[in-house]
Amino acid sequence: MLLVPDGLVSGQAVLVADGVFQRIGPTERLIAEHPDLAPVRLPGHLLMPGFVDAHHHLTQSFGKAQAFGQPSEIFQRIWEPLEHALDEDSAYVAAKLAALESLRGGFTTVADAGTRAPVDVDVLAKATTDAGLRCLLGKVCSDGTGGPQHLARWEGHRLVHPSLAIPVPGDATAEVLEETSRLCAEAGAAFQIHVNEHLAAVERSLKQHGKRPVEYLHHIGALGPQTLGAHATLLSPEEMRLVADTGAAISYNPVPSAWKGNAVAQANMMTSMGVRFGTGTDGTRGDGFRMVDAAETAQLLAFGLDTGDTVCGAGRRWLEHATTLSAEALGLGAVTGEIATGKAADFLLVDLDVPELAPSWDLPWELVRLSNRDQITAVVVDGRLRLWKGWPPDWDGPAFVRNAAAVGREVVRRASLQRVEPVPPEPRQPRPGQ
Repeated sequence: MLLVPDGLVSGQAVLVADGVFQRIGPTERLIAEHPDLAPVRLPGHLLMPGFVDAHHHLTQSFGKAQAFGQPSEIFQRIWEPLEHALDEDSAYVAAKLAALESLRGGFTTVADAGTRAPVDVDVLAKATTDAGLRCLLGKVCSDGTGGPQHLARWEGHRLVHPSLAIPVPGDATAEVLEETSRLCAEAGAAFQIHVNEHLAAVERSLKQHGKRPVEYLHHIGALGPQTLGAHATLLSPEEMRLVADTGAAISYNPVPSAWKGNAVAQANMMTSMGVRFGTGTDGTRGDGFRMVDAAETAQLLAFGLDTGDTVCGAGRRWLEHATTLSAEALGLGAVTGEIATGKAADFLLVDLDVPELAPSWDLPWELVRLSNRDQITAVVVDGRLRLWKGWPPDWDGPAFVRNAAAVGREVVRRASLQRVEPVPPEPRQPRPGQ
């Protein structure tokens, strides 16, 4: 069974060559047309597009649990010290660890939003390429330098797609923000920036500019189809209209909303208003099926229950916004995100012969609510098998993970993170006589 743009189809096969889908059609016809090829039959499996993570931080993989229980705006206390403690070797290990986790979770593409680590982003490109993961590679250009060189550096690379990034609007001058956005527009690249993620960020923008973050980006000419705004959990109706009218895209990141956020992005409303959006993890956990489950659940709990909307887009919406539409939000819609002729052969083989799906009534919704990472038999990126039953077939994944654990502990030790330790509740005192 295949999950193609028109939905689920049976009795179909794909022909992959040179890293792309060359043909898609009836199985027996493709076999007859290519008698020199031995068909690989996969009964009980679904061939579906790989998940596309629209927002990630590859060099933060050593510190995920360090952010648990922390007040929402943690980049200055957790992420900046962690990334600043990295050198080239440890940054490579951190990024490759994140890439392996993403592949295990069914992601074939991730968008890295730029690192503050004092290393050349070539380290991240090498790590993701060595792991076999497609990467929208962001370079932080808050000082206004290095943008054109980065955009030209990766021309023609099979797995690395350059992008420019400014972490938040307050990190750069208005001139640099506008110029960086313009460079991306001219190059057909994504301009990545965090917008309206926390109350503190919104209030800081109001104090500095008299405008909310998205309003400010629009005012200075930095909001357009090239713009990929991360989180956008606190958009006013006017800002959502600006995003829709300018063709900008949003990364809807539901897990961070629960773990370290102030709100849930109004993804269903974005759909109704014509806002382009993909779905991302923010590096919280690289698990595509849990991400789409969180995407639907967050909408249901935050908005659906109050209005009696028990559907909240149903399963297909969240699959599309985690695959096809997520790739489109990154500017990679012509490259990946769907099972279609001419697109990159980035796909998953998902085992459907599991108790959770017996009997199956509505597979798209069941994939969102019931499926798990352990059903992913194979992950293929650019036509090459990258994982088989959770591990790479051509390099020692378990040995790498053991080494990464040791490296990560040392990096966190040197980083001197500033955690706000949550105070556990006092134990309940027994009543007299107990």
